Amino acid sequence: MKEVIRGLIEKGVRVPYPEGVDVGEEVSPDRISGEGVTLYPGCRIYGEKTLILAHAEIGYEGPATLRDCQVGRGVKLKGGFFEGSTFLEGVEFGSGAHVRGACLLEEGVRCAHAVGLKHTILMPFVTLGSLINFCDCLMAGGTDRKNHSEVGSSYIHFNYTPNQDKATPSLLGDVPRGVMLNQPPIFLGGQGGLVGPVMVDYGTVVAAGNILRKDTRKGNRIIFSQTALTKSLPFHPGLYTNIKRVVSLNINYISNLIALRRWYRDVRARFVAAGTMEEQLHLGALDKIEAAIEERVKRLGDLAAMMPRSIEIYTRIAGDNASKKIIESQREFCDRRQDLEQAFRKGFETEGDPERREKFLMIVEKNRDDPGQDYVSVIKGLSEEESRAGTSWLHDIVEKVSESALGLLPRFK
Repeated sequence: MKEVIRGLIEKGVRVPYPEGVDVGEEVSPDRISGEGVTLYPGCRIYGEKTLILAHAEIGYEGPATLRDCQVGRGVKLKGGFFEGSTFLEGVEFGSGAHVRGACLLEEGVRCAHAVGLKHTILMPFVTLGSLINFCDCLMAGGTDRKNHSEVGSSYIHFNYTPNQDKATPSLLGDVPRGVMLNQPPIFLGGQGGLVGPVMVDYGTVVAAGNILRKDTRKGNRIIFSQTALTKSLPFHPGLYTNIKRVVSLNINYISNLIALRRWYRDVRARFVAAGTMEEQLHLGALDKIEAAIEERVKRLGDLAAMMPRSIEIYTRIAGDNASKKIIESQREFCDRRQDLEQAFRKGFETEGDPERREKFLMIVEKNRDDPGQDYVSVIKGLSEEESRAGTSWLHDIVEKVSESALGLLPRFK
């Protein structure tokens, strides 16, 4: 038996079949709780960043590999591959999962079997069915385990275009309202998909079998199957025409992530004690948000670098009919890509309107002092007026970051 496994058993970790478990020498036993943690046969635990809190269970349904993940209290990862991601309290995954870099699953998220995620953020209580590929998204909505946003089985977020770019993040709900845990759920019916990037508002129901290609910015609507195109059109690899929508949606997505980062730093941080495993879990979650921002900024920059070729193709095809507006917009986007990156980095410093921020933090502090209160119960216990105060503060951050970025692209306004 490996010395590291022996040490885990001695501190209270349950390992029913030690010979069937592998723990890397780089894994610190101090970062694995001895309170109610179970590592079932077939577990492979690697990475110096790995953190496992009390009552977590790994590998109950099948072999499970964990590398550099932070696993919260009571999390159940029943089988699959999990890397570079953070799972907050009560998250559950069925077997066959494939969760890769920079995923953040907040409290009470549940996923059935064979779910693939990467650079995905699911806010509390969001539920995913089986056989799902849901990369490059943020999804919010719902209030508890009985009233939650849900993605039906056999669903895909299409996040890679024929032009081979991935500037395709989809925002299902938003951060300023979503963190308040008081919004109507979003329902995406099974055997369907989203063609990113799109925005979907709270209360939206997408009927099963539907491929959603357009934004649904008016909530509380049911969307039925759209008629499939039956005609063929010329396709020119590398050609972009409607770049304004894609860039605007990417800027809005990044701005929401920056607001979420601020929420973690200013609000969630108040619910963790310094020097605890819970603090390390919180830092792991914050790291995933920052990694998601870096990914989105990179993908937007990659798209901007494609514009010279797009202009070349467009002028060749359109000839004398080429639109000067389209050409100038694409050239402007390409020329300002480094300035955009700097604008987003500066956005990290944005705290929002000082008066709104201070007002809401005082509300949180007042409610947090109640005995026995945790993060979810405090946020859910806010009055409608108090929640609006927080939403107003975060919305101001989103607007300021978006305006700063779009200010660099006057032809996009």
